[in-house]
Amino acid sequence: MTTRFGVFVPQGWKMDLAGIADPIEQWEAMTDVAKRADEQSWDSIWLFDHFHTVPEPSDNTTFECWSATAALARDTKRVNIGQMVGCNGYRNPSLYAKIASTVDVASHGRLYAGIGAGWYEHEWKAYGYEWTDVPQRMAAFREATEIIYKMWTEDKPVYNGKYYSIDAPINEPKGVRKPHPSFWIGGGGPKVTLKLVAQYADAANIGGGNPELFKEKADILRGHCEKLGRNYDDIIKSTNFNVFPIDKGDDPQKATEKALGPMNREKFDRDNIIATEDEIADKVEAVLEAGADYVIFYVPGVAYDLDLLERVENITKRFA
Repeated sequence: MTTRFGVFVPQGWKMDLAGIADPIEQWEAMTDVAKRADEQSWDSIWLFDHFHTVPEPSDNTTFECWSATAALARDTKRVNIGQMVGCNGYRNPSLYAKIASTVDVASHGRLYAGIGAGWYEHEWKAYGYEWTDVPQRMAAFREATEIIYKMWTEDKPVYNGKYYSIDAPINEPKGVRKPHPSFWIGGGGPKVTLKLVAQYADAANIGGGNPELFKEKADILRGHCEKLGRNYDDIIKSTNFNVFPIDKGDDPQKATEKALGPMNREKFDRDNIIATEDEIADKVEAVLEAGADYVIFYVPGVAYDLDLLERVENITKRFA
């Protein structure tokens, strides 16, 4: 499978729009990155499905994921558009399937529909969603995945579960990509998430860019595929990197300050790769050798410096 690359747009969740005061200008900064990616060689652009900023909630802007996805679908012409990942707890799964079907049509079949179980406890509670323990969240996630798939592949499906049910809903149009909207499941849980990938997904996202961990999770996924009779090679295996390219000899501390800006906090410092293009390429190569075939970059500071997108794109061209 040919290696492909995606990039996150600055959405505010990582405080990556905090240096811009006006919300319209913030939105346009996000759109500018999407349009530039559309003009370049990127396969996809991505958004996060969150309401409050990290590493802690703040009053800074965070644009809602699905409304932004729909808008960017109309602002772009070529690039695919995904969510990393949609939070199951924030939308009834049948509604999620309907929204995704609509956006797949609006984008002319360019949707990468992402889903995961969710984890950000603070925003769940703040928005009035019931926060449950992991076993309950994962069980609900399993049911939701089945319902979404049914909504895309069956006429008037019926499902009666412990957490969700549907009674012959009409979902037309189901989308335009065939056989259904591209379905991306995020997470590396060995018993539930990776089995759901083998059963239903077009792609898995195993984040973090760690080659050893990626290989371990990919091997588990391969095992599920073998048991279910699914072709492992038909599934896209993706991972994420947070990167900021610098030149050889640049002061790393100054580069970090420039990269992170308002995000400059300890938790972000350890998650970002502040390095030369060669060093970043080495990191990418390692995870590709571990079995990844799709890499998604988050580039801090790109809202203020669009040239960063070209620098990271240059890294991707090494693997064309």
